[in-house]
Amino acid sequence: MNERIALFGGSPTLNRDAQVKWPDVTDAEKAAVARVLDRGVLSGSNAPEAVALEREFARFVGAKHAVLTHCGTSALHLALAVAGVRAGDQVVMPAYSFVATPLAALHCGAIPVFVDVDPTTGLMDAKAAAAAVGPRTRAIMPVHVHGCAADLGPLLELARSRGITLVEDAAQAHGATWNGKPVGALGRTGGFSLQSSKNLAGGEGGIFVTNDDALADEANRLRNFGQDLASIASGERPFDAARPLDASRHLESYRIGWMYRGNEMMAAFVRARLARLPEQTAAAQKNAERLSRALAELPGVLPPAAPAGCTSVHHKYRVRLDPAAAGVDLAPRVLRDAMMRALHAEGLDVVLWQTDALPAQPVFQTREGFGSDVIGEPGWPWSLDRETDFARLYDPARFPATRALLDGSMVLFSQTCPLIAQNAATVDRYAEAFARVWRHREELAAWAKRERLASAAAE
Repeated sequence: MNERIALFGGSPTLNRDAQVKWPDVTDAEKAAVARVLDRGVLSGSNAPEAVALEREFARFVGAKHAVLTHCGTSALHLALAVAGVRAGDQVVMPAYSFVATPLAALHCGAIPVFVDVDPTTGLMDAKAAAAAVGPRTRAIMPVHVHGCAADLGPLLELARSRGITLVEDAAQAHGATWNGKPVGALGRTGGFSLQSSKNLAGGEGGIFVTNDDALADEANRLRNFGQDLASIASGERPFDAARPLDASRHLESYRIGWMYRGNEMMAAFVRARLARLPEQTAAAQKNAERLSRALAELPGVLPPAAPAGCTSVHHKYRVRLDPAAAGVDLAPRVLRDAMMRALHAEGLDVVLWQTDALPAQPVFQTREGFGSDVIGEPGWPWSLDRETDFARLYDPARFPATRALLDGSMVLFSQTCPLIAQNAATVDRYAEAFARVWRHREELAAWAKRERLASAAAE
């Protein structure tokens, strides 16, 4: 087959404008927001839409309690704070995630300790996590990255045997399962995100989950300025829809808290979307399987993989490339970049998402924290630990599997046009375009080498 790929003058496989943007807002969701405006109750921890969403989401993920927050990061912060993570503690987490994961620990005054990931799945390496647990470790925080459930078995056992807490970062994983159970509340606490790109999109928002009554009460207090909410729960001062801003709780703060509540318009919008999520997730999983079968036929192309007993909701669809298996004489990053150029030309949305391991980010390299307590020394909370060599601990070279994953892979679809929004026909065009370009990989490799030589000469 001698057809020219789009990068070299052929016609694109897909019209980029044909891809569906996310979130796909329906009349039902517009009506849900209008219902809030008509009611006139726009906020409050005991407002009707927030309470209903908490009840419905808890049922969806099999948790006893759900607490609505204003973003996913605040949900993760609460998950760590109520689980007992305090200033100077260490929290073990994967080097591959979004920065909200370690920032949630820093907001507790705790110190992130990063470990490498499984190079196939991008999920926390359980053996690396076990090796990183030390006397300061208070919690481990697996991330169900890309919506794929981490294998919690060895991590739960690690937490049990070492007397530490397991907190789940399920920000991307609404409905993903481990051993048939939805993730999020399988550890002591967990947090989800409702940010616009998520499979359950609310614009901004988050949900804390737990099966522990006391921790749910504490999370509710902390998201409400550290105030005593017992009077509402007891019925002493119940929520009054006619006077939603008045006398619903005592206003004294008993401990440091935050204003982390969600709002009614977001809650109503998410409730309407939650009703559609199981059907949309099933369709996305079916389309991901369809695409994976097609890509697996191509030598050196490795579709996303999940650990045994785990499912993914495919919030992101990451494809790895193996130049040696493909018979291409290119470094992984060079092949990746060339493929991205070619696939963009075919009309596909292809992104990197993350480009470095988390410890390589400036916030962890400079470690200024919340200010320097001694001139020239790292700021708080790192200053609480004078024994650890954080320059060594955060050296990006300590995470080769994360580096290899990022250098040798790309994410098909984008946050604007994710997999969950697309129909089977669009997914088939992605498979067709990928196969089309892959058939010309030797020609693409020669082009990539010429481009690098030209770039070097220009410098």
